[in-house]
Formats: sequence, C-alpha cells, structure tokens
Amino acid sequence: MAEQKKVQEQDLNQLLKVRREKLADLQENGKDPFQITKYDATHHSKDIKDNFDELEGQIVSLAGRMMSKRVMGKASFCNIQDLSGNIQSYVARDSIGEDEYKAFKKMDIGDIVGLKGEVFRTKTGEISIHASEVTLLSKSLQILPEKFHGLTNTDIRYRQRYVDLIMNPEVKDTFIKRSKIISSIRQYLDAQGFMEVETPMLVANAGGAAARPFETHFNALDEDFKLRISLELPLKRLIVGGLERVYEIGRVFRNEGLDTRHNPEFTLMELYQAYTDYNGMMDLTESLYRHVAQEVLGTTTITYQGIEMDLGKPFERITMVDAVKKYSGVDFHEIHTLEEARAAAKDHHVEYEERHKKGDILNLFFEEFVEEHLVQPTFVMDHPIEISPLTKKKPENPEYVERFEFFMNGWEMANAYSELNDPIDQRERFAAQEEQFAQGDEEANHTDEDFLNALMIGMPPTGGIGFGIDRMCMLMTDSAAIRDVLLFPTMKSLDK
Repeated sequence: MAEQKKVQEQDLNQLLKVRREKLADLQENGKDPFQITKYDATHHSKDIKDNFDELEGQIVSLAGRMMSKRVMGKASFCNIQDLSGNIQSYVARDSIGEDEYKAFKKMDIGDIVGLKGEVFRTKTGEISIHASEVTLLSKSLQILPEKFHGLTNTDIRYRQRYVDLIMNPEVKDTFIKRSKIISSIRQYLDAQGFMEVETPMLVANAGGAAARPFETHFNALDEDFKLRISLELPLKRLIVGGLERVYEIGRVFRNEGLDTRHNPEFTLMELYQAYTDYNGMMDLTESLYRHVAQEVLGTTTITYQGIEMDLGKPFERITMVDAVKKYSGVDFHEIHTLEEARAAAKDHHVEYEERHKKGDILNLFFEEFVEEHLVQPTFVMDHPIEISPLTKKKPENPEYVERFEFFMNGWEMANAYSELNDPIDQRERFAAQEEQFAQGDEEANHTDEDFLNALMIGMPPTGGIGFGIDRMCMLMTDSAAIRDVLLFPTMKSLDK
C-alpha cells in the first residue's frame, strides 16, 4: 500500500512538473496567460442553451474552466464550465488555425479559457460552440481531483471549498439558494417597513444571549473587547431612538463546540418592531417563512432528509408547560416549589445542577422530552422567567414570560419576546444573571449600564425575534450539516 502511494505521488509530481514546464514555455514565447487582464464574454453557457433558437448560427464568446478534453487528430471536443453550467465546444484545426490548434492541444483540464465561435447543434443533438478562437486566460498548475464528493472527502471539501464548487454542481446550487434566501428575507422585511442597520461586532460587554464570548485585545486603546454573541442590545437602543422597525443580518460569535448544527461563527437575523408583542412576532415569522419558501423553492412544502414539513398550514402554538405535559406526562402547573420540581426530575431521570431553579428544570424537561417531536412548524410559548432575562412577564402569571421559540425538524429555528422595557425590572434580572455567573454559569449576561440608561429614557412596547439563518438554509436546501451551508466553516488546523 505504501509503495502504491509512493508511485502515485511520483506520478502526481511528474504531472505538476509538466504543467510548470508548459507555463515556462508559454512565458518564453511571449504568451504568458497571467499577463491577460480581461476577456469580453457575451454569454454564459445557460443563456446559450436556453436561447438556442435565437442564437443558432450566431457568434458568441464565453469564458470558463476546461473540465474535459477529447483530442481526435484534426478536430477535438472540450467542455467549458462557467457560473451557470457547462457547454461543449468543437475545436477544429481548420477553424482556429494550425498554431492555435497546437496550443489548444497543450491545454490542460482545469485551465481557464476564453472561447469564441458559432452556436450549433451536433449530430447527436448536443448544443455546442464551433470554436473560431480559444484563448488561454489562466494556467492551472494543480491537478483537479477526478471525484470530489462523498463522505471520504468531506473534510477536504470544506477546507478547499473552491475545488468543491468546481467539482460538485449541487454545492454551487446550495450556495446560490442561500444567497436567494437572504435576499428574499430582505425583500420581505423592507416591504413591511423595516430598516436594515449594522451594529458593532467588537463590544465591551457581550450580552443578549446565553453563550460564552470570544475575547480579543484592541492595541490602540489597550482595552479588551469581546466579539458579539447577539445583536439584541444595540438594536433595542435604536428602538429607543425612535427607528420603530429595525433588523440586522450579520455574523455573531459563540465560543462553544462544533457539531452538525453549530459553528462558532454563524449568521443571525434579529428584528425589533415597536408597538407589537410576541403574538405579532409569531404572525411575522409564519408569513416570512412562507414567503421565502415560495420565492426560493416555489412551494411551501419543504422536504428535509426525506421528512415533509408543511409551511402552508397555520403553525401550531403550544405553551412550554402544555408541551412538557403532552410528551412527558408531567404537569408543571401542579408543581409549585423547587423541591417538587427536583423530585419530578429525579423520577424522570432528568439531570439538573444545584443552581437550577424550578423554571430551569421545566426547560430541562422540555429539552429531554419535547424538542425531538416538534417536526412540523411549531411555536412553543410562555417560557419560565429564569431562562428569559430580557423578556416581559405574563401579567396574569409572573413566573412565565411572553416568549416563544419556533421549532421545525426538532430544531430551534427562532427565539422571540415581548421585549422587557421596564428598566427597574431589567436591572433586577441583570443582578440575577450576575449571581448565576458567580455560581459558575459562564453563559450568564453581565449588567449593561448604558442599555439600562437607554431603557430609562423610555422604550415603547416592542416585539423582537432572532432567526438562525444557517439552519433555515439547511432546511431549505436539504443540507445535513451546518458546514454544508457555510462557504468557509471553521476547521481545526491541519497541523494540530
């Protein structure tokens, strides 16, 4: 086996050497492709195929990567891949000239070429270009792999996304869809009167979510900063400032583990709307998801890993207490003390920590017994106050807050509140979070005095929501892992 690998490496080194020699030869003869600065392409491959009836017999030019080549004496075929797909070209010595044909024969798979010629259909019915000029625009000095998909190569695919995009058309389709999803979200929100804004990534106090931040040092001020873990607190300051409807789509950073649904940097969309509550956020979420699916996929039925999810029907709405009762049989309306909650946890083998209060234990029950069942679009409402430090209490039951999480496929897809706008209550919640931090909860929030000052100025009743854009893209592109919808996912260094 080692001997075979050694031979393969020698063969590869020889092939790379030949490519270098071809480049040196071109450069010596004044034909250095790297000196070319532009090429005027009139069409993409898909345009030519889609508009063949109009373009047949016309002269077109396109540019792309040569993916295959068949040399047959005085005439050859090659296949050129560009942004929109690929197209065959017929290259004949008599059409491009003897010297040009010799140069064409020396071109390699992976080279980037400009191609000019007449649109025609071959005898076998394939739409092609009869080349009159072939120009080498960039020499590929590395060998493209013959096959670059399947489980064995996922690690290399993520590390070398540029090769992945060249070799796997379905990967390119996923990222084109991702771009359309984000564009469709913007169109929808802009039409609803929302204003897109940008807020700082480097912050002194990373708040707005339960997560450990990344820390960095700013030399010019000789101060430590954190990378934001959420968009919430600056956006709420803008609501105080009277902007009424704001949203941001941006990267946030959380210093936690990697798995199929988590990457340390990911795309979050948060929006805040003055004069509405979490019910308004549910209506908005339902409409937004339907709009995006219809625009991007042409249907409101999503199939993910063989499971159908229907966005066309009204989304289910259920309280967290009722959901836990439905799937575990435990009714937290009947549990009034921490001792009773701990006893229920022991009976149902739900592990909790000493610092956990009754509401924390309810949430642990939810995670243990309920989440996996929430496959169809579902709003889980009215969370315990202990896990919701920035949310308004329910006036009729202050142990719970006006919050919902939106679930699909057993995943949390969004988190929304009737936002807390009472600065005195907010200060008390921050104090409780500081106590949690002192007891060892590294994800607890810290007091943000400037944010409290903003609330003192006065914030209107407001609904707010955070959407995980990457998970939305996973569902809408049928991608098994978050890395499949991130062009450049975080990877461990190869030398580690």
